[in-house]
Amino acid sequence: MRDKQGRIFDAAATLFAEHGFARVTTQQISDRADIAAGTLFRYASSKGELLLMVYNADFRAALDFAEHRAHAHDDPVETVLEIIRPMVRSASRSADNTVAYQRELLFGSASEKYRAEGLSLVARLESMIADRLAVDARARGLDSPRLEEFSRSAGRSVFAVLHLTLARPATGAHPGYDSLTDLRAQIAQIVAGFFAALYAAANSEQRKGN
Repeated sequence: MRDKQGRIFDAAATLFAEHGFARVTTQQISDRADIAAGTLFRYASSKGELLLMVYNADFRAALDFAEHRAHAHDDPVETVLEIIRPMVRSASRSADNTVAYQRELLFGSASEKYRAEGLSLVARLESMIADRLAVDARARGLDSPRLEEFSRSAGRSVFAVLHLTLARPATGAHPGYDSLTDLRAQIAQIVAGFFAALYAAANSEQRKGN
């Protein structure tokens, strides 16, 4: 028999997939995992934490895949899109669960284990994007003292756009729109702003040097 945490994970993942986060109870999860309800809360303090536990695993797998795809394009816009594409595809399997995950990720209790784990995955995503943009900038001769600052800011901006895109189904706005097309346009603006800021910084540094 699998360990208790593994059974809890499998039960939560199956029930969330079958019925959606809103319609699943912790009692159903404990029954499915064949454990007492009190035991369940030793592993996750709430239903929201159970969702974070399950979807963090998807997020981590998407990031692992994205790391291998981050070098597939010379165009920085396509590179960034390639990094976030696995997350968009994963989210498309259940819009309601994805919206709930984004909500728990941003507004859950700061002291909870799986929320902290999820936020560390967000930081990993932002760093992955920032690092790739920094590589592209250096390849263009833009090794500014502010490169790290600008690339980190761009990474955070991309996650903000991704978060809003994944949460959009809950708003009912723009039904039928293509999320990847929309993301590509917004990422193109972020990347253009990133390089524009670097060119401006380089020109400013050159004027100071003269």
